[in-house]
Amino acid sequence: MKSFKYRLEQKEPRTGPGGITRGASVHDFPASIGIAGVSMRLAPGGMRELHWHANAAEWAYVISGSCRTTVIHPDGHSYTDTFEPGDVWYFPRGYGHSIQGLGPDECHFILIFDNGDFSEDHTFSITDFLTQTPDAVVAQNLGITLEQAAKLNQGEAYFAKGPVPDDSSSSATYRRNSELTTPHRYPLHAKQPRRAPGGGTQRTVTVEDFPISTTMAGSLIELQPGALRELHWHPNADEWQYYISGSAEMTVFLAEGQAVTEQFEAGDIGYAPMGAGHYIKNTGKDVCRVLIGFNNGHYEAIDLSEWIAGNPVDVLSTNLGITREEAEQLPDDTLFIAPDKHKTK
Repeated sequence: MKSFKYRLEQKEPRTGPGGITRGASVHDFPASIGIAGVSMRLAPGGMRELHWHANAAEWAYVISGSCRTTVIHPDGHSYTDTFEPGDVWYFPRGYGHSIQGLGPDECHFILIFDNGDFSEDHTFSITDFLTQTPDAVVAQNLGITLEQAAKLNQGEAYFAKGPVPDDSSSSATYRRNSELTTPHRYPLHAKQPRRAPGGGTQRTVTVEDFPISTTMAGSLIELQPGALRELHWHPNADEWQYYISGSAEMTVFLAEGQAVTEQFEAGDIGYAPMGAGHYIKNTGKDVCRVLIGFNNGHYEAIDLSEWIAGNPVDVLSTNLGITREEAEQLPDDTLFIAPDKHKTK
């Protein structure tokens, strides 16, 4: 049986000037066949260099700190945005982009990719591209001298450290208007959450909210101590989880009498394949925060309580082998998140 848990933050990181990254593809985490993920940290001024991904789109959520991104579109338009905790970005597959920490503290963000075989190490970087191209061609292409082109032939940077382009700097990016959303930025924390009193909340961003995010959706769930994100499944997407804080239990039901139960702590990642039934239960004394990514722009979920509530009582009685009176006591509406009744009294 595969494990549906991987201790991402315990993996040996890749480091460079101003940056630290830990990634998990299907090669590290065999259960995660449809989605890969990365935990990255940038120091103030630290830059994940200009690069692109040939086989995956990138969806990201900022946990702490702030950063600036740049992205180029095939039509020649470029966009520069600033991100803070709770903000989300999305870059379509093949779009060149960069990320830089703005300070004053380290910026920590989670990157989620809609391809389980994706590797953050195997990306197309501008410095590597220039290094692998003859100096004469680079000089001709950029209109510079051979000597200047030779300076660009220094190997892949991956991470680079420079000045902090904050608002006190002449390097700050000009922006004409104040905006809540942009083509590549969605402020997830500004959204009113779905709320289950005593149980928790969920904020979800889909392609309906964030039009450019055609291949991915995301969700942030907060579970109160003892609360349960009820038994459910997703008919249209795999689910990739990053546990931001707290502790939890998840069971993944695989049919034919098979199920796997795992225990999670902050820094762990989890996975539930498309269509596989599962739940998440807060097993700790603090709020459990879970970031979830889906490899489909549309969010779909079927919750056990909603399914039961949608069936006639006699169907439930016959199917479950219980009396009609017992069947009438089952949920008649969606629970979504069930509170721990012993702790909410």
